[in-house]
Amino acid sequence: MELLTIMTIAVGLAMDAFAVSIVSGSAYKKLMIRHALRMAFFFGAFQALMPLIGALAGLSVREYIAHYDHWVAFGLLSGIGAKMVFESFKIRQAEQNFDPSNVFVLLALSVATSIDALAVGITFPFLRVSITTAVLIVGLVTFVLSYSGVFIGKKLGHFFESKIEALGGIVLISLGTKILIQHLAL
Repeated sequence: MELLTIMTIAVGLAMDAFAVSIVSGSAYKKLMIRHALRMAFFFGAFQALMPLIGALAGLSVREYIAHYDHWVAFGLLSGIGAKMVFESFKIRQAEQNFDPSNVFVLLALSVATSIDALAVGITFPFLRVSITTAVLIVGLVTFVLSYSGVFIGKKLGHFFESKIEALGGIVLISLGTKILIQHLAL
């Protein structure tokens, strides 16, 4: 069950990076494999690092909130999921000078898409999952989806972007609700 929970979280968290990868792929005039690899590496690394930082913070407060940790997990996952769903309905205009191959743009995108992972990482100690396994899976899933997203974006453009982000949000809300129901049923 632990692996299924981690995979679900990883896919949900990776949706922001996947959506940005699709947009980025559509921005390349001449897409090369190295562009996709670099973006996937940055997104995967940041998506792995941020929940690690969050998990370390969660470990430091776990004993103080052990009696209501399921409410914390539910609140964080549902809040982040709701934010993702809400943001998926916003109309976004891509800047004409958007250059996803620029290292500073890539760093900014990596941080922006991984902030949610920081908050979700706080829940890892409460979920009693292996933090190492969770961090590696989140990073790997994000790498694979981001790499694929660049090529999907090159082929399909912005068509799926908002739908993917909404799906990621729904996954996180569902997972938060599942955690709450499981703990309240005990």
